[in-house]
Amino acid sequence: MARFDIVVVGAGMAGASLAAELAGRAQVLVLEGEDQPGYHTTGRSAAFWTESYGGPGVQPLTSASGPLLQALGVLNRREALTIGTTQQAAEVEAFARTYEALGIEVQRLDRAALAARIPGLRPAWTHGALEPSCCDIDVAALHQHCLAQLRAGGAQLWCRARLIAAERDGGGWLLTLSDGRQARCDVLVDAAGAWADGVADIAGAAALGIMPYRRTIAQCRVDPAVPADLPLVLDVAERFYFKPESGRLWLSPHDETPSPPCDAAPEEIDIAVALERLGTVVDWTVAHVEHRWAGLRSFAPDRLPIYGFDVQVPGFFWFAGQGGFGIQTAPAAARLAAGLVLGQRWGDVDPKPYAPERFVA
Repeated sequence: MARFDIVVVGAGMAGASLAAELAGRAQVLVLEGEDQPGYHTTGRSAAFWTESYGGPGVQPLTSASGPLLQALGVLNRREALTIGTTQQAAEVEAFARTYEALGIEVQRLDRAALAARIPGLRPAWTHGALEPSCCDIDVAALHQHCLAQLRAGGAQLWCRARLIAAERDGGGWLLTLSDGRQARCDVLVDAAGAWADGVADIAGAAALGIMPYRRTIAQCRVDPAVPADLPLVLDVAERFYFKPESGRLWLSPHDETPSPPCDAAPEEIDIAVALERLGTVVDWTVAHVEHRWAGLRSFAPDRLPIYGFDVQVPGFFWFAGQGGFGIQTAPAAARLAAGLVLGQRWGDVDPKPYAPERFVA
């Protein structure tokens, strides 16, 4: 029976990035239930790196990840533009002040400046907050880098290896997989995304209330064609966002529909809502919806990620609840969590806001 120091459940961006940090420092095994890593949320992300996304509690992880992502060459400058109507002027100003106070560059834009950046913008939209630092993330390249790094460090990756049992004994964890294989380890890391609470249940740990929510994206061909330099455009009320991608428009209704852990699929009503909301923003014609997809974003009850050892179950480590910001925070989160797993402290991000004990009464 194979023996490891650490077994990571899940080979999406969370599990792959953490295993990449741990490889070479410990004997690591990564378990992936699907045929290949990144099939679910990681492979369906319209990822961008913008320091305001996820809120002030997530911002330290995002900001710390920026230089690391830049060094890997997976960022391309985009700009992010949060917009509001005349009636939402106070909300846009509050947004700008919140992130300025955190040291993020935010520029106020008036109606004329908005119209210059968003052709066909309807008259109701008059206030904007621009984040010049926003970038697109090459998600596939980042994920492949992590997988290559973990392999280079000697970690193993087992696919079609769903965890079905985890028992503690004098030798640590005894793990049983769906194909009958078994493995032993000292530390079991739960990086299973939407399945995180289910993995905890298998291991005898109390669920922390991690809830998956469906998020929908549509790829549209629009007339006039999408400008290549269009910013990522977000609604201050979080009812839509859209961005250009290879000559097409990626559009989301910013939906958050509770869902069981599953192979998420888009609903027609969500596509219709996205198109209706786009029509209230710009006067473009949607010629064709070429592709549509959905993924699951998993949140803890307080909307912050969970990084740390379980309070009651020895050797069980949470690395879950990354919501919709797991990719833009991946490098810093993985370094923070790897330090916690190994009993060290890496980087400047304070781990306390993300600790599992915050849910213990």
